[in-house]
Amino acid sequence: MMIDALLTPSEMAEAAGAAAAAGHAGLALMRAAGGAVQRAVRRRFRPCRVLVLAGPGNNGGDGYVAARLLEQAGWPVAVAPLAAPRPGTDAATVAAEWRGPVVPLDATEIGRAGLVIDALFGAGLARPLAPDLASLLRGATAPLVAVDVPSGLDGATGQPLGGFAPQAVLTVTFFRRKPGHLLLPGRALCGTVELAQIGLPESVLPGIGPRAFRNGPGLWALPRRDAGSHKFSLGHVTLLAGAEMPGAARLAAGAARRAGAGLVTVAAPDAAPAALFRAGEPGLLVSEAPPAALLEDARRNAWLLGPGLPAGPEALAVLRQVVRAGRAVVADGGALTAAAGNPGALHGAAVLTPHAGEFARVFGPPGADRLAAARAAAARTGAVTVLKGADSIIAAPDGRVAINDHAPPALATAGSGDVLAGLVAGLLAQGMAPFEAACAAVWLHGEAAFRALGGAPPQAPLVAEALLPEIGASIAARLSF
Repeated sequence: MMIDALLTPSEMAEAAGAAAAAGHAGLALMRAAGGAVQRAVRRRFRPCRVLVLAGPGNNGGDGYVAARLLEQAGWPVAVAPLAAPRPGTDAATVAAEWRGPVVPLDATEIGRAGLVIDALFGAGLARPLAPDLASLLRGATAPLVAVDVPSGLDGATGQPLGGFAPQAVLTVTFFRRKPGHLLLPGRALCGTVELAQIGLPESVLPGIGPRAFRNGPGLWALPRRDAGSHKFSLGHVTLLAGAEMPGAARLAAGAARRAGAGLVTVAAPDAAPAALFRAGEPGLLVSEAPPAALLEDARRNAWLLGPGLPAGPEALAVLRQVVRAGRAVVADGGALTAAAGNPGALHGAAVLTPHAGEFARVFGPPGADRLAAARAAAARTGAVTVLKGADSIIAAPDGRVAINDHAPPALATAGSGDVLAGLVAGLLAQGMAPFEAACAAVWLHGEAAFRALGGAPPQAPLVAEALLPEIGASIAARLSF
């Protein structure tokens, strides 16, 4: 499968510049973009009164082209310019080709429209919308189709500049998606995103070197067993459990086993929780030996510290011990909380899996640019950092980042994160590199949730235990490709 690269607005401008240098005329690209918008509109809507809100730049030029083509197809169309394009530009050329009605950009015209095409500003806008323009867009009641992004949305962060961008039912973007199409709240504000190819050559991508990606199977390959595979060749996950929240450890251990790890051991703190774990799944190994003793077995190659683990200095002491032994460590839950305000304590871990609250406690609030915050956390600790959420971000220390949009809201339930941590550990144990293991685990986590819902709405209630039976099927479906 192809890797789905994302381009920031500045990278998109670089791609357009490289295409122009290679002889691809900007005017031809603008005509193709406007054509893509009008085709998307005609596929989704029936003919109605259309109002195109046209900015003075290339985004507005796309709008003028779409307006002309829709009118030629028999739709009643008017253009409401925000300002005239600068003379001599491609936008000025296509604006001059518009012979239909030109109307004021005001509340009356917006109120008369049956469909509004927002071609005011693209993803590279660096300032909030003017208050009067924002007020006009707030008052629009007709469906809104956005060209590139809804005006006012930061294409790099998914944040509305100044706190507002209009709600689109459809967004048509070009060549590659922007991070803001996947990051919330941008993903929701864009509605359905349609990606159109407009003649920009793929050959410009290597020169740009994209570092952001949409998470999906193109980014990773799952471990495959062969005739020579055996339980020791498939890795051994050791999970340090606490006494007070054994359910978290059980969920994580169950996920690690279903991810394909050859062996999974829960290291229990004493006899009472050990007895509870032994009464669970018969394939789960349980030990009361201290971590130092367990580390003597070099085959214990992946360790999971955190699910149900008390957030004390002991957790960090074990983490240092395991890191010094050269084992791959997934730090979750209690291990993360124990490092509050001290991210250096996590240095050497392979993967960190904080939710937003844990991230803020360790690294500080992520702010509006969550991609930059996740990248900084990964660079600071040397660990792949999974900033969990409805738009989970997986950041590698080398600057690569993946955004996951393959997950239903039903995953917002207790224990879901423990399952994810177990998936990461199980894939690490089988030899996957940390970034690929984290990306695959996040995607499979979402896939298991969709399967567990069984066709129910993605917002339907779901318990974490329901994810476990679906992990194997999710992995098998990918291995069949």
